[in-house]
Amino acid sequence: MTGPSGAGRSTAIRVLEDLGWEVIDNLPLSLVPRLLDGPPHGKPLALGLDVRNRDFSTDALLDLVERRHSGAHPDLRVELLYLDCAPDVLQRRFSETRRRHPLAPAESPTEGIAREIDLLAPVKLRADLLIDTSELTVHDLRADMDRWFGSPTADNLAVSLHSFSYKRGLPRGLDMVFDVRFLRNPYWDDSLRGLDGRDAPVQAYVAQDTRYEPFFDSVAGLTRLLLPAYVAEGKAHLSIGFGCTGGQHRSVTVTELLAKTLAEEGWRVSIRHRELERRAAQSGAAEPR
Repeated sequence: MTGPSGAGRSTAIRVLEDLGWEVIDNLPLSLVPRLLDGPPHGKPLALGLDVRNRDFSTDALLDLVERRHSGAHPDLRVELLYLDCAPDVLQRRFSETRRRHPLAPAESPTEGIAREIDLLAPVKLRADLLIDTSELTVHDLRADMDRWFGSPTADNLAVSLHSFSYKRGLPRGLDMVFDVRFLRNPYWDDSLRGLDGRDAPVQAYVAQDTRYEPFFDSVAGLTRLLLPAYVAEGKAHLSIGFGCTGGQHRSVTVTELLAKTLAEEGWRVSIRHRELERRAAQSGAAEPR
């Protein structure tokens, strides 16, 4: 795993660790052959390699990958993951964290970013998998890593449920989308307007719509049908989105209640409330509850 500094490699490494991989970061390239020629590993292995490595060079990295693809070790499958990111986004990230770039410790991050992108260009072309993190949040990158490298079993197949506002478009990477704007809207009740779909009064209000129960039962039933099928097909992730007008009441309600139902049935479920997260970020506070 490699890519320009600031593209999200640390986040990707943490995801693989959570998925049960053995991860070694910044191992000198000269030691990699000795590691791979040793006894077989009991679980998948990920190596984090970047310009901070003591003996890093583009030619050495490409040569290492090519030799592993040459067939000398047929039982060893090697994939090169490249985490990419647009230069202007990298510059903003360095500006926000006020970190020095490893290739320009005494200069502006812009100089280091340009040098690193140029240095890694041949590696990017050789990558088996490229993930562009330019427009990804940390949550998005975790979902993408989980999708590609998660082990597809009933115990750890990842189900992510998203609420969103249609005003801001669909979230990326959804497998299924449901429009819940047909449900009664708590926004028009003054006592509920300032609350959101995580609050019990809002959930009760939405559930009073006579169309809610048959809709929810149908979606839950469809999801129960698809999850074992996803496992059987070797997929590691199912992402479902629920959209409403403002992304605050109805979509959040359905997301919360479906997540609770699936979790009680033993599935591993994560929740994203895009508009609530966005408002929390704009207010400068962490998302409540």
